[in-house]
Amino acid sequence: MRTIRRPDADSFPTAETSSARLANDAPLRLAVIGAGPAGLTLALLAAQLLPQARISLFDARPLERDVSGDPRTLALSLGSVQLLQRLSAWDAGAAQAILQVVVSQAPPTMRHPLFGGSQEPEVRLSAAEQGVAQLGAVLSYGQLVMPLQAAWNARVAQEPGRLSSRFGAPVQALKSQVDGVEVDAGIAESFDLAVVAEGGVFADQARKALSHDYQQNAWVGRVTLADDSPPGVAYERFTRNGPLALLPLRAEGGQRRAALVWCMPQAEDEVAGLSDAQRLTVLHSLLPDAVGRLQGISALKCFALGLNAERSLTEGRIVRIGNAAQTLHPVAGQGLNLGLRDAYALVEALRAKHDVAAALRSVEWQRAPDRWSTIAATDFLARTFAWRWPGLPIARGLALAALQALPPLKRAVARQMMFGRR
Repeated sequence: MRTIRRPDADSFPTAETSSARLANDAPLRLAVIGAGPAGLTLALLAAQLLPQARISLFDARPLERDVSGDPRTLALSLGSVQLLQRLSAWDAGAAQAILQVVVSQAPPTMRHPLFGGSQEPEVRLSAAEQGVAQLGAVLSYGQLVMPLQAAWNARVAQEPGRLSSRFGAPVQALKSQVDGVEVDAGIAESFDLAVVAEGGVFADQARKALSHDYQQNAWVGRVTLADDSPPGVAYERFTRNGPLALLPLRAEGGQRRAALVWCMPQAEDEVAGLSDAQRLTVLHSLLPDAVGRLQGISALKCFALGLNAERSLTEGRIVRIGNAAQTLHPVAGQGLNLGLRDAYALVEALRAKHDVAAALRSVEWQRAPDRWSTIAATDFLARTFAWRWPGLPIARGLALAALQALPPLKRAVARQMMFGRR
């Protein structure tokens, strides 16, 4: 998408024009731009909950391009899993349930009574403690998108007069109008609302209103684990150089596996020059003993990390969700989950309100606490790894130990991780 023209102040729609449209019983004309997880989820939700709406889904990717083998790993919260189940777009057989999350601090640190005699303070969040079957799930991008796309295609086949797909049609420009937005995908068409769910990665994005380059790289890939490693456990390890995460994957060929996210400061990043054996040696020195032995490692891909966020989800009749609204550091694993919550809130607001303008005001207000608390917490954690203050590891360790020692606070953190801020 090449350009998004910013509207003049007097071109924003008013409640009067929106109410007039609804008074004439004209169906909502909705454009969804981007057929990734967030865009497909929103399109399916709108098709289900807004039965009169006319929905067009645009994506530059040709429909025949098979994305089922895309290995990028996604971690979904329990709320996201439940949403996809509601849409009949969840392949439980492809996902690995997260049964426990262990967040710990790597040495060096200091012994403290709160640590329980251990030099590695940690927090353990378990599904059993929270009274749920799982805290979330991990699966590949392809395994998430294909059921969503299949569900959408089936819905389009059932209602071809109301729903349409425009695969292979990249949107080149959006232009706000008095009572809607013009979408240019080779042919200019008018809609009441356009939702941009096409985000990309930090390195390729135009800079938004709030932007910060963390000067960090994320090395991502997969590792194989020893057979006696505990299943369904996600590990987040705070190291001197940045967070290191292992996300459980479904076993393959009887071999336990995990997705690796290894963050390093760019100025000290030597991962590219290491052999696989050397990478495994370094990882063993950083991870807790509970992980067990890593038996193998895949090729790793490197991504630059940064914060890139819009101040507002809405601009006239254009709404941004997912990475199009905010690209976050992976330290909390909440980027996609935040986008799916944005999608749900938008469709619910459109269903509940009498006009589009009121719905957009409502979703902006409703999503602000969850959105900004997630952005602020993620940004703060990411920045702390660039600080070299002598007492910082101790402070971080004390915070983890205090969280583990206070069950009500731990439950609140677990609930926010599963469902966002409500």
